[in-house]
Amino acid sequence: MTVAELFVKCLEQEGVEYVFGVPGEENIDLLDAIYDSEIEFIVTRHETSAAFMAGTYGRLTGKPGVCLATLGPGATNLMTGVANANMDHAPLVAITGQAGLDRQHKTSHQYYDLINMYEPVTKWNAQIKSAKITPEVVRKAFQVAGQEKWGATHIDLPEDIAGMDIDDTSPLVPNERPHTKASQGMVEQAVNMIEKAKHPLILAGNGITRQQATNELQTFIQKTQIPVVHSFMGKGSISWENELSLLTAGISGNDYITCGFNGSDLIITIGFDMAEYPPKNWNRENKPIIHIDTEEAETDANYPVALNLLGDIPANLEQLGERISSASRDNSWVASVREQALNELQAFYEDAHFPIKPQKIIADLRSVLSETDIAISDVGAHKMWMARMYHAHEPNTCLISNGLASMGVAVPSAIAAKMVHPERNVVAVCGDGSFQMTGAELETAKRLNLPIIVLMWRDDGYGLIEWHQLRTFDRSSYIKFGNPDYRQLAASYGFEPMTITKADELKPSLEKAIAMNKPVFIDCPVDYSENMKLTEKLGDIIC
Repeated sequence: MTVAELFVKCLEQEGVEYVFGVPGEENIDLLDAIYDSEIEFIVTRHETSAAFMAGTYGRLTGKPGVCLATLGPGATNLMTGVANANMDHAPLVAITGQAGLDRQHKTSHQYYDLINMYEPVTKWNAQIKSAKITPEVVRKAFQVAGQEKWGATHIDLPEDIAGMDIDDTSPLVPNERPHTKASQGMVEQAVNMIEKAKHPLILAGNGITRQQATNELQTFIQKTQIPVVHSFMGKGSISWENELSLLTAGISGNDYITCGFNGSDLIITIGFDMAEYPPKNWNRENKPIIHIDTEEAETDANYPVALNLLGDIPANLEQLGERISSASRDNSWVASVREQALNELQAFYEDAHFPIKPQKIIADLRSVLSETDIAISDVGAHKMWMARMYHAHEPNTCLISNGLASMGVAVPSAIAAKMVHPERNVVAVCGDGSFQMTGAELETAKRLNLPIIVLMWRDDGYGLIEWHQLRTFDRSSYIKFGNPDYRQLAASYGFEPMTITKADELKPSLEKAIAMNKPVFIDCPVDYSENMKLTEKLGDIIC
């Protein structure tokens, strides 16, 4: 048995279903070993896409997704997706082929020290320098990736080690992860603080979904009647239809929901990841915070933690719910905020303007997708609209990458999401800028016979950057580009192409795309003049 074959047996022991990646010379031993296993190797058109797929697989399943690249440019291409998963707290194990140990001491073809390169973008990484340590390295990579908070790990496998023979070595068996919860004394302190607060507010983050704490959160808020604001990645922690849901916050400026933060006297953050929503944007008056999470919070001047409640989020919410008294609160302001926010979307249901306004696109998309269907937003101006106005019923039904927030994430992620949930409709919401960064993965979707829908908002430029430029300088620069004929492009990849030419075509086109149950590409022109109108609106809101 070779080290590569042992390595694959270790992957099988970890329950790996798929490895996403691009073949290369220095990883051919691994590829050959995978060929004889039950693991399916998914050939992607770019290494970054492979890591995006692995990260989304990890986010949706809770099991580390696995991606593979060769050394040099393969490994550097992979790194963006690995960093994206790490900052989004998605479990991922990255594997890179590497130059043999006999040439790592000198300048040689395509060789870079990948351990040092990957160190800042992973929780842990190591090179296999000795055949016998292979089981330990693989086991640790999966163990660390799956520990709270989830993230990325990296294994570097030199080609000479991969081809070595090894005997009497077996994979290590995964061990059950320990469960911890806060002490009764800490829980009692939290209960006292919450019961004394007149206007407490919950900020629900990514950790609630990651730890599957939705039911415990719903039980807790039903008893305490504390309203809930969602971060971009916390969307769906409770249904948007719940009368205590204050929908989503995350856009800078005075939004309706920002006023809720300003009026509170205690903020309870649950599973909140600071990287996606800086506290200076929502805690300008330094309200005290109860931090409920698996780890202590990052130090931040606008995040004054009065109490840490650390450990398993479901267990700690359950403890709180058991000890806290039922409450009756005047939440009339919550209904007012919800009404104003929801009316913004409802006002555009019948809007006939063309190119189509963002609000209309989202209204049509929301109306055709079920509660469990999955919409995945790429990064760009459309992301801000999706985050603010696409309301989720359940966790992981509106996926938004908001840590590293790398462009190009949606199409690869839609592929992985459809693999995990073939019974659900999956829509990748892209801008024309972000689509072109990973658009070649349309071929991957077609090859795998995955009926995903790509809904592209076309404005012939980098709309989010223009939005920031106009806000800052009152003019824009260097943001326009040309576009291909998307009907021909999509058709050449085997997708059914649709082009929207007036507003009332979008909803029936989406319905038709769902009914066709095949890969569909929808080219939808968007009117981003609404961006600055929103900026002006947020500037006029007085808290």
